[in-house]
Amino acid sequence: MKAVIFDAVGAPLRVETRPDPTPGPDEVVLRVAGCGICGSDLHITEDPAPFGIGAGFVLGHEIAGEVVAMGAEVQGLRMGDGVAVVPMRGCGRCARCLAQDPARCAEMVLIGGGYAEYVTVAARQCRLMPAGVDLADGALAEPLSVALHCIVRSGMKPGDRVAIVGAGPIGLLVAFWARRMGASHVVVADIHSHQRARALALGATDFALAGERLAENLADLCGGPPDIVFECVGKRGLLQAATEAVRLQGKVVAVGLCIGGDAWDPFVALSKEIDLIFTVFFHQGNEFGVALDALASGLPQHLVTDRIGLSPVPQIFESLRRRTTQCKVLIQPALS
Repeated sequence: MKAVIFDAVGAPLRVETRPDPTPGPDEVVLRVAGCGICGSDLHITEDPAPFGIGAGFVLGHEIAGEVVAMGAEVQGLRMGDGVAVVPMRGCGRCARCLAQDPARCAEMVLIGGGYAEYVTVAARQCRLMPAGVDLADGALAEPLSVALHCIVRSGMKPGDRVAIVGAGPIGLLVAFWARRMGASHVVVADIHSHQRARALALGATDFALAGERLAENLADLCGGPPDIVFECVGKRGLLQAATEAVRLQGKVVAVGLCIGGDAWDPFVALSKEIDLIFTVFFHQGNEFGVALDALASGLPQHLVTDRIGLSPVPQIFESLRRRTTQCKVLIQPALS
């Protein structure tokens, strides 16, 4: 099979041929229909050590595909089934795993492998695709679930004023869920206006350019300081900016992955008595299923700006390191 390989920090990804995989007893092999390029993948190639990634690794955890081989112990799936993959692989035995919450398993690993024609996953990581949804679009279920979990963790109530810092895929999907779950105002802010139309299509009520007047701009567009600010970028200083923008006794939800430390003055947070909430991953049992159902509306597919085969992945991947007009790029190996 063809696969896209990570070698080292600073080296571009490359395409090579590898042996087709075979499943273990509790595993299935999927013919990859779609795999999203995630911002976390970019982080991994810049600082792989915290993720336990080494040379020869195949990236890609936003995966959907067709079952083409099965281990002897697999139950509940059939050859030819179209599935979306929960990328957190737990032990499958502990209380967290049995409660369909493998993200909190002590042995959890975030799998890769989706930048390839075939990938092996545990059968318990697979959820059947709903009827009428294109199989490749099942790759969007993972970021949709991450965004939904952000809303759940925030405790957002109908009528809340919501601001979202960052118009990347996760920020835009937080806007999608916030509006559909009853937020009165959903304002997305970014340093560029590239994603303004996309944000509005997904449910944002307005769009703001980030800058020195971010707090004032968000208050103007939200009809007052927002009740909840979601920080969906992970850049140094943005937690502070979110803290300054949120209302007294409001909530700041840290979503973006900030590697290398941050500069944050807790005095503002303390004086405003805010809640600071961190969020990661999602619940497989309920949030992932709700996300899959949402794909039937066709709205989350507004994220997708490019659908590419495997050959152009190295070039497109490097382009995503720079802020461009691209949003979510789906790798569809059949297009190669």
